[in-house]
Amino acid sequence: MTQQADNGDSAVQIGGNKTAAKVDEYIVEIVSDSGEGAQKCGQTFGNISGKMGNGVWTVEIIPAEIQPPARSPAGASGIRIRIGSKYITNMGNEAELVVAFNEQVLFSRIANGAYKEGTIVLLENKWETDPDEKIRNQYTTAVKEFAEHGLIVHELPMEEACLKIVSNARKGKNMFVLGMISYIFSREPDLGRKEIANTFAHKGDKVIQPNIDLFDSGFAFAAERLDYLWEIPPYTTDTTKPTIITNGNQAVGLGVMAAGMELISMYPITPATSATPYVADVFDNVGGFVHQAEDEIAAMGFALGASYAGKTACTITSGPGMALKTELIGLAVMAEVPMVIVDVQRGGPSTGLPTKVEQADLLSSIYGEPGDAPKMVIAAATIEECFHFVILARKLAEAFRTPVILLTDANLATGVQPYTRPELQEEWLSAPIDQSPWDDSVPAFDWDEGTGLSQRPIPGQRNGEYVLTGLSHTDRSKVAYDSDTNQTSMAHRSRKLAALQKTLKPPKIHGDEAGGDLLIVGWGSTVGAIEESVDILRGQGKSISALHLRFLSPLEPGLKEIFSKFKKVMTVEINYSDDPNGPLITEENRRYAQLAMMLRAQTLVDIDCWSVVYGHPLQPGMLQEEFSQRLDALNN
Repeated sequence: MTQQADNGDSAVQIGGNKTAAKVDEYIVEIVSDSGEGAQKCGQTFGNISGKMGNGVWTVEIIPAEIQPPARSPAGASGIRIRIGSKYITNMGNEAELVVAFNEQVLFSRIANGAYKEGTIVLLENKWETDPDEKIRNQYTTAVKEFAEHGLIVHELPMEEACLKIVSNARKGKNMFVLGMISYIFSREPDLGRKEIANTFAHKGDKVIQPNIDLFDSGFAFAAERLDYLWEIPPYTTDTTKPTIITNGNQAVGLGVMAAGMELISMYPITPATSATPYVADVFDNVGGFVHQAEDEIAAMGFALGASYAGKTACTITSGPGMALKTELIGLAVMAEVPMVIVDVQRGGPSTGLPTKVEQADLLSSIYGEPGDAPKMVIAAATIEECFHFVILARKLAEAFRTPVILLTDANLATGVQPYTRPELQEEWLSAPIDQSPWDDSVPAFDWDEGTGLSQRPIPGQRNGEYVLTGLSHTDRSKVAYDSDTNQTSMAHRSRKLAALQKTLKPPKIHGDEAGGDLLIVGWGSTVGAIEESVDILRGQGKSISALHLRFLSPLEPGLKEIFSKFKKVMTVEINYSDDPNGPLITEENRRYAQLAMMLRAQTLVDIDCWSVVYGHPLQPGMLQEEFSQRLDALNN
């Protein structure tokens, strides 16, 4: 059978009587109960596709509970993989193919709008003959409902095939499915086998070989039973530059090592946790170590102490951890101790949605400490930036003698994307600790009047001893409560932000620099979805552009001038804002999204906002529809 490509590209002969249809991109989901390895399957498929030259983006589907009930919509666990013949920056819209280990987990994905009419479902059929009549009835009813939703369901005996190789299909079906989708998308089987060998290398051949056998069996199973066959050509890249494939947490870990930091101190917290075991496996090879503290406060204190001693340290956490670190972050600001704090944002407040994405920590990161505690806050927009921004954060922390907060989020943390392999540069590393004698005529806080900066004495330098205090203090670190000292020290700590802002360039506009009807402003991981939807509308002749901010405290310069070129400016964010048409909402009491609040205050421009807190990354189609409505309202 020949599959016709949706985009009209010619079909390609693969072998035998089957022909692969060329398509530009495809979105696949693998959904299962928690613990069945769907995420490992999808990550491996993403790695294979990236190494074949495709653009890749993955999004993990993680239930809120640690051990949710099996065969339940709330327990849906899995992964979405978007692969294409271009650089992929976001999760895309509805999935076109899904492999489901049971029928119940699909209901939550349908409720989230993950599928469309015509989505292909490859469904495990073992439940049709389950000994439990209730389960059999659930299965039969669900299959009928899927058909009513317009899904194309293929009921397949996947577990039966797995049991021919292993005694427990729960611990092998994921590699069988990897073989299936590798066949369907014309992936190179040798690459799949190599990825499996790499994944299970630490467990030896007794584990590697059965998983390869399962992969081969799944490949053959799909070739025999399915007529779906696609090819997604690689996108044009500079093949002389090698690429790596990581998620955002891994990129942060690599960045810590590349920056020359020797300590990560943290307490495990979702979705930041995976960064440290990844680093811990290799950190000792570059002279570093991971400290797992007894709680978030201790993690911050440990990192702060190491940084005070002369070696800038890093602590990695999420929103609730940031709340617990608040007092010690304030101490780092007052004592002017450089350190790097990575906040992998998740849904809140309180425990909130620990496994879901949100951009809700912007205001708390900037304003969260008691009193005035100016600090630098930057936000990575891509997985590659998760690497480079750790290096940038360390440099800023030491140059300006201050804590620097790097914001990422769950979308970046667990997403997988290929990018150019970084080549280690000596300039990334921190300089050796200066242990030459300190000029004792120079105060410990010798604030420069123009910049607020001062040289930092390091404990151990002769004549460099000084008292570290969180109290208001003079330039010689002597506790002082008088009015002039407090005013002067506050001014100098704040002036550092102005000094940094003077070194920054205005952000680049994605679209028309001369201006237009609508400007979309974003930050963090929303960049891919925003720019993709803007590009589609611009291709339709719409006057719309985008701007993405990486520096949030201080803000990048020139914003008011840029905003003045557009009829309307609005932010797009993954945090809460009031619907202007909602009950009781007026212009006076409406709550705006967090970046919108800041930009309105800083520029005095009437900036609007659109935001959602659905717990999943933004989809280009959703944004495209919203932007179209805004443009129509502007021009009617």
